[in-house]
Amino acid sequence: MITKKKTVAKTKKTKRIAQMRSVRVRKQKPRVASKRPKSRMTSQRKVLKKKIAARAPRRQARPVSRRKQTRINRTQSSMQGITQVKVIGIGGAGGNIISRMREKNRMRGVEYIAVNTDAQDLDQVSVHRKIYIGRALTKGLGAGMNPDIGRQAAEENRSEIGEMLDGADIVFVVGGFGGGTASGAAPIVAEIAKQKGILTIGIVTKPFEFEGSRRMNIAQEALDRMREHVDALVVIPNDRIFALINKDTPIIRAFMYIDDILNHGVQAIGDLINIPGIINIDFADIKTILQDAGPSLIGVGIASGQDRAAKAVDEAIHSPLLETSIEGAKGILFSVAGGRDMKMVEINDIAKVIAANLDSNAKVIFGAYYDRNLKDKQLKVTVIATGFSNLFSSDRLGTQHLFTKRRANVPFPVSKTIHVEKQEKSSSTNEEDASVVESQEPKTDPWDIPAFLRKKKK
Repeated sequence: MITKKKTVAKTKKTKRIAQMRSVRVRKQKPRVASKRPKSRMTSQRKVLKKKIAARAPRRQARPVSRRKQTRINRTQSSMQGITQVKVIGIGGAGGNIISRMREKNRMRGVEYIAVNTDAQDLDQVSVHRKIYIGRALTKGLGAGMNPDIGRQAAEENRSEIGEMLDGADIVFVVGGFGGGTASGAAPIVAEIAKQKGILTIGIVTKPFEFEGSRRMNIAQEALDRMREHVDALVVIPNDRIFALINKDTPIIRAFMYIDDILNHGVQAIGDLINIPGIINIDFADIKTILQDAGPSLIGVGIASGQDRAAKAVDEAIHSPLLETSIEGAKGILFSVAGGRDMKMVEINDIAKVIAANLDSNAKVIFGAYYDRNLKDKQLKVTVIATGFSNLFSSDRLGTQHLFTKRRANVPFPVSKTIHVEKQEKSSSTNEEDASVVESQEPKTDPWDIPAFLRKKKK
């Protein structure tokens, strides 16, 4: 009887445990997310999310921070007042030039862009923005002294080049003529920039004499096409380097002379517009001188010490890198840069020397500003001359300085007034000047004469 009671008790206990387990299992099943009953916390979260969503538009409309918004507004307004300058280096020589320009001087509002058909050369250029043209045509191996390939490569990437030029106020097209890429692509890039209404300036180099007649002829044909699509064109013959170097000058240092001329020309225009100075000029003034100006010249001189103004202007207007004289130029843009010790008398005397041999109706625009990049007591003069009617006429060929009439040893005019009108000189003075000019006149070099004139001369 006792055993029977124990068995019944165990059975009841087992059933009770089984029931409790089944209840526990049933209670756990509703924990599935889709079947779980809504708690008070969940409903509160949903209400809070709705409130946040309703407030979101109002919060976006308000500035995050007054200080941050002020900083943004100042940045935008300052960028709007800066003239955007883009320097396009085309081909191997153009890429090397803009690489050295960027390393030497980084200016406000100036962007350097490399364009090439040679992928390996393009990788070596130290600028942020690069355009690889003619990918399908050249396979990254260059144009091989064929301007037609360079021209086709530029046409292949015409839309990309157009996007690259967007937003620019001034474009400098830089390259070494005589090869395939620059000789063929540079006129196309200039044409695209001109069609966009951008002030377009070409600065190119001509080959060395030892590179042969084929390269020289390619360069001459490229120059003829380039003149049709630029506002102003500056040509620097590579052979003029030998007038500035000696036998111990390293090759990199030799090419830096050309880089300095190009760099100072770009810097003079950029700084005159974008840097508040003593005598300011604006972008409209620059366009007055450079728009549709044709063949142009750039001269730069830096000097210090006593008579620094005389030395600087003399160096600027007698640069051996210049292909011809600016006598008779119809437009002159010159700038004077220095430190806080720059004097008004120095600016006046520099202006007199520059104006002495200009055309009577020439447009003259000048500016003066402080340049922190100059060393102590230095003065820099940059001269850009435009508006030549016959740059390649026979009487201009072979000259190596800006002004042919000024003698090298004439003392710098300080108090004497120089009149633009030509005055008669005594016979003794004329004879003296003639002897000086004759001694400075270099021997006729057939490579200083353009190809089309050289053929006629023969």
